[in-house]
Amino acid sequence: MRTAYSVETVRNAERELMARLPEGALMQRAAAGLAAACADLLGRVYGSRVVLLIGSGDNGGDALYAGARLARRGAGVTAVLLAPDRAHAAGLAALRRAGGRVAGAGEGEALVEGADLVLDGIVGIGGKGGLRPDAVPLAAAAGRSRGAVVAVDLPSGVDADTGEVRGVAVRADLTVTFGTHKPGLLIDPAREYAGSVRLVDIGLELPAEAELEALQHEDVARLLPVPRAESDKYRRGVVGIAAGSARYPGAAVLAVAGALRGGAGAVRYVGPAGDAVIARFPETLVSDQGPKHAGRVQAWVVGPGAGDDAKTVAEVLAAQVPVLIDADGLRLADAEVVRERRAPTLMTPHAGEAAALLGVERGEVEAGRLAAVRELARRYGATVLLKGSTTLVADSGGGAVRVNPTGTGWLATAGSGDVLSGLGGSLLAAGLSAVDAGSAGAYLHGLAGRLAADGAPVGAHDVAGAVPEAWRNVLG
Repeated sequence: MRTAYSVETVRNAERELMARLPEGALMQRAAAGLAAACADLLGRVYGSRVVLLIGSGDNGGDALYAGARLARRGAGVTAVLLAPDRAHAAGLAALRRAGGRVAGAGEGEALVEGADLVLDGIVGIGGKGGLRPDAVPLAAAAGRSRGAVVAVDLPSGVDADTGEVRGVAVRADLTVTFGTHKPGLLIDPAREYAGSVRLVDIGLELPAEAELEALQHEDVARLLPVPRAESDKYRRGVVGIAAGSARYPGAAVLAVAGALRGGAGAVRYVGPAGDAVIARFPETLVSDQGPKHAGRVQAWVVGPGAGDDAKTVAEVLAAQVPVLIDADGLRLADAEVVRERRAPTLMTPHAGEAAALLGVERGEVEAGRLAAVRELARRYGATVLLKGSTTLVADSGGGAVRVNPTGTGWLATAGSGDVLSGLGGSLLAAGLSAVDAGSAGAYLHGLAGRLAADGAPVGAHDVAGAVPEAWRNVLG
Protein backbone atom coordinates (compact mmCIF):
# COMPACT_ATOMS: atom_id res chain seq x y z
CA MET A 1 0.00 0.00 0.00
CA ARG A 2 1.25 3.46 -0.84
CA THR A 3 0.78 5.99 1.95
CA ALA A 4 1.00 9.76 2.28
CA TYR A 5 1.49 11.86 5.40
CA SER A 6 0.77 15.47 6.29
CA VAL A 7 3.47 18.13 6.46
CA GLU A 8 3.18 18.28 10.25
CA THR A 9 3.72 14.53 10.58
CA VAL A 10 6.69 14.62 8.22
CA ARG A 11 8.25 17.56 10.05
CA ASN A 12 7.92 15.78 13.39
CA ALA A 13 9.49 12.62 11.99
CA GLU A 14 12.35 14.65 10.49
CA ARG A 15 13.04 16.37 13.80
CA GLU A 16 13.13 13.06 15.66
CA LEU A 17 15.50 11.55 13.11
CA MET A 18 17.80 14.59 12.94
CA ALA A 19 18.19 14.47 16.73
CA ARG A 20 19.83 11.05 16.32
CA LEU A 21 22.00 11.84 13.27
CA PRO A 22 25.10 13.97 12.76
CA GLU A 23 24.31 17.51 11.63
CA GLY A 24 23.46 17.67 7.95
CA ALA A 25 23.28 13.88 7.49
CA LEU A 26 19.56 13.85 6.67
CA MET A 27 19.95 16.49 3.97
CA GLN A 28 22.85 14.55 2.49
CA ARG A 29 20.67 11.44 2.26
CA ALA A 30 18.01 13.40 0.43
CA ALA A 31 20.56 15.05 -1.87
CA ALA A 32 22.14 11.70 -2.75
CA GLY A 33 18.79 10.26 -3.79
CA LEU A 34 17.89 13.42 -5.68
CA ALA A 35 21.19 13.46 -7.58
CA ALA A 36 20.81 9.78 -8.49
CA ALA A 37 17.33 10.41 -9.87
CA CYS A 38 18.58 13.37 -11.91
CA ALA A 39 21.47 11.33 -13.26
CA ASP A 40 19.09 8.55 -14.32
CA LEU A 41 16.91 11.07 -16.10
CA LEU A 42 19.84 12.73 -17.87
CA GLY A 43 21.41 9.47 -18.94
CA ARG A 44 24.75 11.17 -19.61
CA VAL A 45 25.71 13.54 -16.81
CA TYR A 46 29.07 14.71 -18.15
CA GLY A 47 28.66 17.84 -20.25
CA SER A 48 24.98 18.31 -19.44
CA ARG A 49 23.63 21.72 -18.46
CA VAL A 50 21.81 21.75 -15.14
CA VAL A 51 20.05 24.79 -13.66
CA LEU A 52 19.00 24.90 -10.02
CA LEU A 53 16.15 27.19 -8.97
CA ILE A 54 16.94 27.98 -5.36
CA GLY A 55 14.65 29.51 -2.75
CA SER A 56 15.34 30.10 0.90
CA GLY A 57 14.22 26.78 2.43
CA ASP A 58 15.71 23.36 2.97
CA ASN A 59 14.50 22.25 -0.47
CA GLY A 60 16.99 24.75 -1.85
CA GLY A 61 19.69 23.12 0.27
CA ASP A 62 18.76 19.67 -1.06
CA ALA A 63 18.98 21.02 -4.60
CA LEU A 64 22.36 22.71 -4.00
CA TYR A 65 23.93 19.57 -2.55
CA ALA A 66 22.48 17.47 -5.37
CA GLY A 67 23.83 20.02 -7.85
CA ALA A 68 27.28 19.70 -6.27
CA ARG A 69 27.19 15.93 -6.81
CA LEU A 70 26.23 16.39 -10.46
CA ALA A 71 28.95 19.03 -10.92
CA ARG A 72 31.56 16.58 -9.59
CA ARG A 73 30.44 14.18 -12.32
CA GLY A 74 31.09 16.76 -15.03
CA ALA A 75 27.78 18.56 -15.39
CA GLY A 76 27.75 22.31 -15.87
CA VAL A 77 25.63 23.40 -12.92
CA THR A 78 24.30 26.90 -12.31
CA ALA A 79 22.25 27.93 -9.29
CA VAL A 80 19.73 30.74 -9.80
CA LEU A 81 19.19 32.33 -6.40
CA LEU A 82 15.80 33.92 -5.76
CA ALA A 83 16.84 35.08 -2.29
CA PRO A 84 20.66 35.31 -2.33
CA ASP A 85 20.97 36.41 1.29
CA ARG A 86 18.84 33.48 2.52
CA ALA A 87 20.11 30.62 0.36
CA HIS A 88 21.38 27.55 2.22
CA ALA A 89 24.96 28.61 2.99
CA ALA A 90 26.57 25.19 3.35
CA GLY A 91 24.87 23.85 0.22
CA LEU A 92 25.95 26.91 -1.74
CA ALA A 93 29.53 26.48 -0.56
CA ALA A 94 29.47 22.80 -1.58
CA LEU A 95 28.23 23.71 -5.06
CA ARG A 96 30.98 26.29 -5.52
CA ARG A 97 33.67 23.84 -4.35
CA ALA A 98 32.42 21.35 -6.93
CA GLY A 99 32.79 23.90 -9.73
CA GLY A 100 29.21 25.09 -9.93
CA ARG A 101 28.41 28.72 -10.54
CA VAL A 102 25.81 31.13 -9.18
CA ALA A 103 23.53 33.48 -11.11
CA GLY A 104 20.93 36.03 -10.14
CA ALA A 105 17.24 35.76 -10.93
CA GLY A 106 17.67 38.20 -13.83
CA GLU A 107 19.73 35.64 -15.76
CA GLY A 108 17.44 32.79 -14.83
CA GLU A 109 14.98 32.67 -17.70
CA ALA A 110 17.62 32.34 -20.43
CA LEU A 111 19.54 29.75 -18.42
CA VAL A 112 16.43 27.69 -17.74
CA GLU A 113 15.32 27.66 -21.36
CA GLY A 114 18.70 26.32 -22.47
CA ALA A 115 19.09 23.69 -19.74
CA ASP A 116 19.09 19.92 -20.13
CA LEU A 117 17.65 19.63 -16.63
CA VAL A 118 15.97 22.15 -14.32
CA LEU A 119 15.86 21.37 -10.61
CA ASP A 120 13.01 23.09 -8.77
CA GLY A 121 14.06 23.94 -5.21
CA ILE A 122 12.09 27.16 -4.91
CA VAL A 123 9.58 26.31 -2.18
CA GLY A 124 9.42 23.45 0.32
CA ILE A 125 6.48 21.34 1.47
CA GLY A 126 5.41 24.03 3.92
CA GLY A 127 4.62 26.52 1.17
CA LYS A 128 1.03 27.78 0.83
CA GLY A 129 -0.56 29.44 -2.14
CA GLY A 130 1.01 29.89 -5.56
CA LEU A 131 4.50 31.10 -6.37
CA ARG A 132 5.68 34.58 -5.43
CA PRO A 133 5.77 37.04 -8.35
CA ASP A 134 9.56 36.88 -8.68
CA ALA A 135 9.42 33.10 -9.18
CA VAL A 136 6.63 33.10 -11.76
CA PRO A 137 8.86 33.96 -14.78
CA LEU A 138 11.20 31.12 -13.86
CA ALA A 139 8.33 28.64 -13.64
CA ALA A 140 7.13 29.82 -17.04
CA ALA A 141 10.63 29.43 -18.47
CA ALA A 142 10.80 25.90 -17.04
CA GLY A 143 7.58 25.14 -18.87
CA ARG A 144 9.15 26.31 -22.13
CA SER A 145 12.46 24.54 -21.54
CA ARG A 146 13.39 21.60 -23.71
CA GLY A 147 15.02 20.03 -20.68
CA ALA A 148 13.45 17.86 -18.00
CA VAL A 149 12.02 19.58 -14.92
CA VAL A 150 12.58 17.84 -11.60
CA ALA A 151 10.81 19.00 -8.44
CA VAL A 152 12.46 18.61 -5.05
CA ASP A 153 9.99 16.87 -2.72
CA LEU A 154 7.00 18.67 -4.24
CA PRO A 155 6.46 21.06 -7.18
CA SER A 156 6.77 24.62 -5.92
CA GLY A 157 3.43 26.41 -5.66
CA VAL A 158 1.22 23.40 -4.85
CA ASP A 159 -0.21 22.62 -1.42
CA ALA A 160 1.41 19.51 0.05
CA ASP A 161 -1.46 18.69 2.40
CA THR A 162 -4.49 19.26 0.20
CA GLY A 163 -3.43 18.97 -3.43
CA GLU A 164 -4.77 22.46 -4.11
CA VAL A 165 -3.07 24.83 -6.54
CA ARG A 166 -3.91 28.46 -5.72
CA GLY A 167 -1.91 30.30 -8.33
CA VAL A 168 1.07 29.65 -10.57
CA ALA A 169 3.06 26.48 -9.82
CA VAL A 170 5.95 24.59 -11.36
CA ARG A 171 5.00 21.71 -13.67
CA ALA A 172 7.48 18.89 -13.21
CA ASP A 173 8.29 15.88 -15.34
CA LEU A 174 9.56 14.10 -12.23
CA THR A 175 9.12 14.76 -8.54
CA VAL A 176 11.66 13.23 -6.16
CA THR A 177 10.02 13.09 -2.75
CA PHE A 178 11.71 12.18 0.53
CA GLY A 179 10.64 9.79 3.27
CA THR A 180 7.01 9.43 2.23
CA HIS A 181 4.52 10.65 -0.32
CA LYS A 182 2.72 13.87 0.50
CA PRO A 183 -1.05 14.08 -0.12
CA GLY A 184 -0.59 16.69 -2.84
CA LEU A 185 1.39 14.19 -4.92
CA LEU A 186 -1.61 11.86 -5.09
CA ILE A 187 -4.55 14.27 -5.43
CA ASP A 188 -5.52 16.46 -8.38
CA PRO A 189 -5.04 19.19 -9.33
CA ALA A 190 -1.57 19.09 -7.74
CA ARG A 191 -0.94 15.54 -8.95
CA GLU A 192 -0.96 16.81 -12.53
CA TYR A 193 1.94 19.13 -11.69
CA ALA A 194 4.09 16.38 -10.15
CA GLY A 195 4.69 14.23 -13.22
CA SER A 196 6.19 10.86 -12.31
CA VAL A 197 7.00 10.46 -8.62
CA ARG A 198 10.10 8.79 -7.21
CA LEU A 199 10.25 8.10 -3.48
CA VAL A 200 13.63 8.27 -1.72
CA ASP A 201 13.81 6.50 1.63
CA ILE A 202 15.63 8.68 4.16
CA GLY A 203 14.80 6.62 7.25
CA LEU A 204 11.77 8.43 8.65
CA GLU A 205 9.74 6.62 11.32
CA LEU A 206 6.09 7.41 10.62
CA PRO A 207 2.84 6.63 12.46
CA ALA A 208 0.81 3.57 11.56
CA GLU A 209 -2.14 5.65 10.34
CA ALA A 210 -1.44 7.78 7.30
CA GLU A 211 -3.28 10.79 5.91
CA LEU A 212 -3.92 9.02 2.61
CA GLU A 213 -3.75 5.41 1.44
CA ALA A 214 -3.53 4.20 -2.15
CA LEU A 215 -4.28 0.51 -2.58
CA GLN A 216 -2.08 -1.61 -4.82
CA HIS A 217 -2.81 -4.92 -6.55
CA GLU A 218 -1.93 -7.05 -3.53
CA ASP A 219 -4.12 -4.95 -1.22
CA VAL A 220 -7.14 -5.29 -3.50
CA ALA A 221 -6.50 -9.01 -4.00
CA ARG A 222 -6.84 -9.54 -0.24
CA LEU A 223 -10.22 -7.78 -0.27
CA LEU A 224 -11.88 -9.49 -3.22
CA PRO A 225 -14.43 -12.21 -2.37
CA VAL A 226 -13.55 -15.71 -3.56
CA PRO A 227 -16.26 -18.41 -3.44
CA ARG A 228 -15.52 -21.63 -1.54
CA ALA A 229 -16.72 -25.16 -2.21
CA GLU A 230 -19.71 -24.74 0.14
CA SER A 231 -20.73 -21.34 -1.30
CA ASP A 232 -24.16 -20.75 -2.74
CA LYS A 233 -25.66 -17.58 -4.16
CA TYR A 234 -26.87 -16.40 -0.75
CA ARG A 235 -23.56 -17.04 0.98
CA ARG A 236 -21.86 -15.11 -1.81
CA GLY A 237 -24.33 -12.26 -1.36
CA VAL A 238 -27.35 -10.96 -3.23
CA VAL A 239 -27.36 -7.34 -4.35
CA GLY A 240 -30.51 -5.40 -5.13
CA ILE A 241 -30.48 -2.78 -7.90
CA ALA A 242 -33.17 -0.09 -7.74
CA ALA A 243 -32.34 1.98 -10.79
CA GLY A 244 -33.50 3.17 -14.16
CA SER A 245 -36.70 4.77 -15.39
CA ALA A 246 -38.76 4.97 -18.55
CA ARG A 247 -36.45 7.76 -19.67
CA TYR A 248 -33.19 6.12 -18.56
CA PRO A 249 -33.51 2.34 -18.86
CA GLY A 250 -29.85 2.08 -19.85
CA ALA A 251 -28.74 3.15 -16.37
CA ALA A 252 -30.43 0.03 -14.96
CA VAL A 253 -28.80 -2.22 -17.54
CA LEU A 254 -25.34 -0.81 -16.84
CA ALA A 255 -25.71 -0.97 -13.06
CA VAL A 256 -26.79 -4.60 -13.33
CA ALA A 257 -23.84 -5.26 -15.64
CA GLY A 258 -21.45 -3.94 -13.01
CA ALA A 259 -23.19 -5.88 -10.25
CA LEU A 260 -23.07 -9.19 -12.09
CA ARG A 261 -19.31 -8.85 -12.38
CA GLY A 262 -18.76 -7.73 -8.78
CA GLY A 263 -18.60 -11.03 -6.92
CA ALA A 264 -22.12 -11.34 -5.51
CA GLY A 265 -24.03 -14.58 -6.05
CA ALA A 266 -27.17 -13.03 -7.52
CA VAL A 267 -28.63 -9.71 -8.63
CA ARG A 268 -32.21 -8.64 -7.97
CA TYR A 269 -33.50 -5.79 -10.09
CA VAL A 270 -36.42 -3.57 -9.06
CA GLY A 271 -37.74 -0.85 -11.36
CA PRO A 272 -39.44 0.01 -14.63
CA ALA A 273 -36.59 -1.21 -16.86
CA GLY A 274 -37.09 -4.90 -16.13
CA ASP A 275 -37.66 -5.88 -19.78
CA ALA A 276 -34.45 -4.16 -20.87
CA VAL A 277 -32.50 -5.81 -18.04
CA ILE A 278 -33.85 -9.32 -18.73
CA ALA A 279 -33.21 -8.96 -22.45
CA ARG A 280 -29.55 -8.29 -21.75
CA PHE A 281 -29.01 -10.32 -18.57
CA PRO A 282 -31.51 -13.18 -18.24
CA GLU A 283 -29.86 -14.38 -15.01
CA THR A 284 -31.15 -11.27 -13.19
CA LEU A 285 -34.03 -11.74 -10.73
CA VAL A 286 -36.54 -9.06 -11.74
CA SER A 287 -39.43 -7.64 -9.71
CA ASP A 288 -41.84 -4.77 -10.26
CA GLN A 289 -43.21 -4.78 -6.69
CA GLY A 290 -40.78 -2.31 -5.19
CA PRO A 291 -37.79 -2.81 -2.88
CA LYS A 292 -39.89 -3.94 0.10
CA HIS A 293 -41.17 -6.96 -1.80
CA ALA A 294 -38.12 -7.78 -3.91
CA GLY A 295 -36.93 -10.62 -1.70
CA ARG A 296 -33.79 -11.17 0.30
CA VAL A 297 -30.79 -8.96 -0.43
CA GLN A 298 -27.54 -8.28 1.45
CA ALA A 299 -27.06 -4.80 -0.06
CA TRP A 300 -28.87 -2.27 -2.26
CA VAL A 301 -27.82 0.10 -5.00
CA VAL A 302 -30.23 2.96 -5.56
CA GLY A 303 -30.32 6.03 -7.76
CA PRO A 304 -28.77 5.52 -11.22
CA GLY A 305 -31.25 6.86 -13.78
CA ALA A 306 -34.00 6.99 -11.11
CA GLY A 307 -35.40 10.34 -12.23
CA ASP A 308 -37.69 11.67 -9.51
CA ASP A 309 -38.61 8.35 -7.88
CA ALA A 310 -38.16 9.51 -4.28
CA LYS A 311 -40.41 6.72 -2.94
CA THR A 312 -38.05 3.99 -4.09
CA VAL A 313 -35.05 5.80 -2.65
CA ALA A 314 -36.83 6.13 0.71
CA GLU A 315 -37.77 2.42 0.73
CA VAL A 316 -34.19 1.38 0.07
CA LEU A 317 -32.81 3.67 2.77
CA ALA A 318 -35.25 2.12 5.26
CA ALA A 319 -33.73 -1.34 4.66
CA GLN A 320 -31.33 -2.55 7.35
CA VAL A 321 -28.63 -3.60 4.91
CA PRO A 322 -25.72 -1.69 3.34
CA VAL A 323 -26.82 0.80 0.69
CA LEU A 324 -24.92 2.50 -2.14
CA ILE A 325 -26.51 5.78 -3.25
CA ASP A 326 -25.60 7.22 -6.65
CA ALA A 327 -26.76 9.76 -9.22
CA ASP A 328 -30.42 10.81 -8.78
CA GLY A 329 -30.51 8.97 -5.47
CA LEU A 330 -28.08 11.50 -4.01
CA ARG A 331 -30.48 14.31 -4.81
CA LEU A 332 -33.55 12.42 -3.58
CA ALA A 333 -32.13 10.99 -0.36
CA ASP A 334 -33.15 12.73 2.86
CA ALA A 335 -29.94 13.77 4.62
CA GLU A 336 -31.36 13.14 8.10
CA VAL A 337 -32.48 9.64 7.11
CA VAL A 338 -29.00 8.88 5.79
CA ARG A 339 -27.40 10.12 9.02
CA GLU A 340 -29.73 7.98 11.14
CA ARG A 341 -29.14 4.73 9.25
CA ARG A 342 -27.55 1.95 11.32
CA ALA A 343 -26.34 -0.09 8.37
CA PRO A 344 -23.42 1.18 6.25
CA THR A 345 -24.10 3.78 3.56
CA LEU A 346 -21.79 4.47 0.60
CA MET A 347 -22.45 7.64 -1.41
CA THR A 348 -20.79 7.99 -4.83
CA PRO A 349 -21.11 11.56 -6.17
CA HIS A 350 -19.09 13.17 -8.92
CA ALA A 351 -17.87 16.73 -8.40
CA GLY A 352 -21.06 18.36 -9.64
CA GLU A 353 -23.26 16.24 -7.40
CA ALA A 354 -20.93 16.80 -4.45
CA ALA A 355 -21.11 20.56 -5.02
CA ALA A 356 -24.91 20.46 -4.99
CA LEU A 357 -24.92 18.46 -1.74
CA LEU A 358 -22.49 20.90 -0.12
CA GLY A 359 -24.11 24.02 -1.52
CA VAL A 360 -20.96 25.26 -3.26
CA GLU A 361 -19.74 25.73 -6.83
CA ARG A 362 -18.38 22.72 -8.70
CA GLY A 363 -15.02 24.44 -9.13
CA GLU A 364 -14.61 24.63 -5.37
CA VAL A 365 -14.97 20.86 -5.09
CA GLU A 366 -12.59 20.21 -7.97
CA ALA A 367 -9.98 22.57 -6.50
CA GLY A 368 -10.26 21.09 -2.98
CA ARG A 369 -11.24 17.45 -3.43
CA LEU A 370 -9.82 16.25 -0.11
CA ALA A 371 -11.70 18.83 1.94
CA ALA A 372 -14.91 18.16 0.00
CA VAL A 373 -14.93 14.38 0.48
CA ARG A 374 -14.18 14.71 4.18
CA GLU A 375 -16.92 17.29 4.68
CA LEU A 376 -19.49 15.17 2.84
CA ALA A 377 -18.62 12.12 4.92
CA ARG A 378 -18.90 14.15 8.12
CA ARG A 379 -22.13 15.88 7.11
CA TYR A 380 -23.96 12.72 6.06
CA GLY A 381 -22.43 10.26 8.53
CA ALA A 382 -21.65 8.02 5.56
CA THR A 383 -18.73 6.71 3.56
CA VAL A 384 -18.26 8.91 0.49
CA LEU A 385 -16.61 7.99 -2.79
CA LEU A 386 -15.93 11.21 -4.69
CA LYS A 387 -15.48 10.34 -8.36
CA GLY A 388 -13.22 12.22 -10.73
CA SER A 389 -9.68 12.49 -12.03
CA THR A 390 -8.65 11.56 -8.50
CA THR A 391 -11.25 9.32 -6.90
CA LEU A 392 -11.24 9.58 -3.10
CA VAL A 393 -12.98 7.44 -0.48
CA ALA A 394 -13.54 8.90 3.00
CA ASP A 395 -15.24 7.38 6.03
CA SER A 396 -17.40 9.40 8.39
CA GLY A 397 -15.34 8.17 11.33
CA GLY A 398 -12.21 9.86 10.01
CA GLY A 399 -8.98 7.97 9.47
CA ALA A 400 -6.99 7.70 6.28
CA VAL A 401 -8.69 8.77 3.06
CA ARG A 402 -8.24 6.26 0.24
CA VAL A 403 -7.09 7.58 -3.10
CA ASN A 404 -7.59 5.44 -6.20
CA PRO A 405 -4.46 5.03 -8.36
CA THR A 406 -6.14 3.38 -11.37
CA GLY A 407 -8.25 4.90 -14.11
CA THR A 408 -8.04 6.70 -17.42
CA GLY A 409 -9.54 9.79 -18.98
CA TRP A 410 -11.53 7.49 -21.28
CA LEU A 411 -13.73 6.59 -18.27
CA ALA A 412 -15.33 10.04 -18.58
CA THR A 413 -18.18 8.57 -20.61
CA ALA A 414 -21.93 8.29 -20.07
CA GLY A 415 -22.91 5.32 -17.92
CA SER A 416 -19.46 4.62 -16.54
CA GLY A 417 -20.59 5.66 -13.05
CA ASP A 418 -23.58 3.30 -13.27
CA VAL A 419 -21.21 0.39 -13.82
CA LEU A 420 -19.18 1.47 -10.79
CA SER A 421 -22.34 1.64 -8.67
CA GLY A 422 -23.32 -1.90 -9.51
CA LEU A 423 -19.80 -3.15 -8.94
CA GLY A 424 -19.51 -1.41 -5.57
CA GLY A 425 -22.94 -2.62 -4.48
CA SER A 426 -22.04 -6.19 -5.34
CA LEU A 427 -18.91 -5.96 -3.20
CA LEU A 428 -21.03 -4.59 -0.33
CA ALA A 429 -23.35 -7.58 -0.67
CA ALA A 430 -20.36 -9.91 -0.63
CA GLY A 431 -19.48 -8.60 2.83
CA LEU A 432 -16.92 -5.85 2.29
CA SER A 433 -17.10 -2.73 4.43
CA ALA A 434 -18.24 0.47 2.75
CA VAL A 435 -14.67 1.82 2.62
CA ASP A 436 -13.29 -1.42 1.19
CA ALA A 437 -16.16 -1.87 -1.27
CA GLY A 438 -15.72 1.68 -2.52
CA SER A 439 -11.94 1.40 -2.73
CA ALA A 440 -11.83 -2.03 -4.38
CA GLY A 441 -14.69 -1.14 -6.71
CA ALA A 442 -12.99 2.06 -7.85
CA TYR A 443 -9.70 0.20 -8.33
CA LEU A 444 -11.26 -2.55 -10.47
CA HIS A 445 -13.38 -0.03 -12.39
CA GLY A 446 -10.35 2.13 -13.16
CA LEU A 447 -8.27 -0.85 -14.21
CA ALA A 448 -11.13 -2.19 -16.36
CA GLY A 449 -11.33 1.23 -18.01
CA ARG A 450 -7.64 1.10 -18.88
CA LEU A 451 -7.87 -2.44 -20.22
CA ALA A 452 -11.00 -1.75 -22.26
CA ALA A 453 -9.74 1.52 -23.70
CA ASP A 454 -6.15 0.56 -24.49
CA GLY A 455 -5.67 4.13 -25.71
CA ALA A 456 -8.94 4.43 -27.64
CA PRO A 457 -12.52 5.54 -26.86
CA VAL A 458 -14.79 3.06 -25.11
CA GLY A 459 -18.39 2.90 -23.90
CA ALA A 460 -19.57 2.03 -20.42
CA HIS A 461 -20.63 -1.46 -21.56
CA ASP A 462 -17.01 -2.07 -22.64
CA VAL A 463 -15.83 -1.13 -19.16
CA ALA A 464 -18.28 -3.56 -17.56
CA GLY A 465 -17.11 -6.29 -19.91
CA ALA A 466 -13.49 -5.73 -18.90
CA VAL A 467 -14.10 -6.10 -15.14
CA PRO A 468 -13.40 -9.88 -15.14
CA GLU A 469 -10.08 -9.27 -16.87
CA ALA A 470 -9.24 -6.58 -14.30
CA TRP A 471 -10.21 -9.01 -11.51
CA ARG A 472 -7.89 -11.69 -12.92
CA ASN A 473 -5.16 -9.10 -13.36
CA VAL A 474 -5.37 -8.14 -9.70
CA LEU A 475 -5.35 -11.75 -8.46
CA GLY A 476 -2.32 -12.41 -10.68
